[in-house]
Amino acid sequence: MGHEASVEGKAASVREMFDSIAPRYDALNRLLSFGVDDHWRRRAIRAVQRTEAHVVLDLACGTGDMTRLLLKYSKTCEQVYAVDASRQMLVHARAKAWPRGMREKVTFVEAGAESLPLEDESVGAVMVSFGVRNFADRSKALREMYRVLRPGGGVVVLEFSTPHGAIFKRLYKFYFRRCLPWVGGVISRDKKAYRYLPESVYAFPEGEAFLQELRGAGFANGVSSRMTGGIATLYEARKPMVSEKQ
Repeated sequence: MGHEASVEGKAASVREMFDSIAPRYDALNRLLSFGVDDHWRRRAIRAVQRTEAHVVLDLACGTGDMTRLLLKYSKTCEQVYAVDASRQMLVHARAKAWPRGMREKVTFVEAGAESLPLEDESVGAVMVSFGVRNFADRSKALREMYRVLRPGGGVVVLEFSTPHGAIFKRLYKFYFRRCLPWVGGVISRDKKAYRYLPESVYAFPEGEAFLQELRGAGFANGVSSRMTGGIATLYEARKPMVSEKQ
């Protein structure tokens, strides 16, 4: 009972936080990452493209940036389920100017990652961009991702991480703990949200630890690629074919 209450409390708190910063979310991402997040997102999209999936789940889709990029560059994707727990994020995603023929391929769904309203084995790929660390119950969310993914399908996770180099690590820590929360708080008018960001990143089990969580949920062939000195990491894994599990 205590665990369930804790999970529900975190889910509600994170949902309210993202509802609050939704109007300025895209602009702040560009500003606070100095625009390099666009490079990270394109790397993730290329990873999703390699799955050649026709139906993709964009989990924790936010304002729809990754959905738009995928549909712009993918030659195989025909449908995207854009799922987010924040209603205001989805409001802003729907309100964007979508290129002709693109919006019809998107189904927006308001739901938490721990209980996805999708059928078993209904998508060919799952992508999560800077959202995994915010899941209230990460192990349950990973199991849900596994459940809705078809055998042989791929999961692609883009998430913040921390650099290892001594000098860069000190500079990063100063910016991430001092500058980013202040700038983000002033512009978004929600200082709590941008204090939460570094806290959530430092608490996330990056690298091999997260690959182990993916394996624990059933995924196989997990690999990770650190980017921009380790500020972000791209994770890729897949759901084994039935024959591989026997």
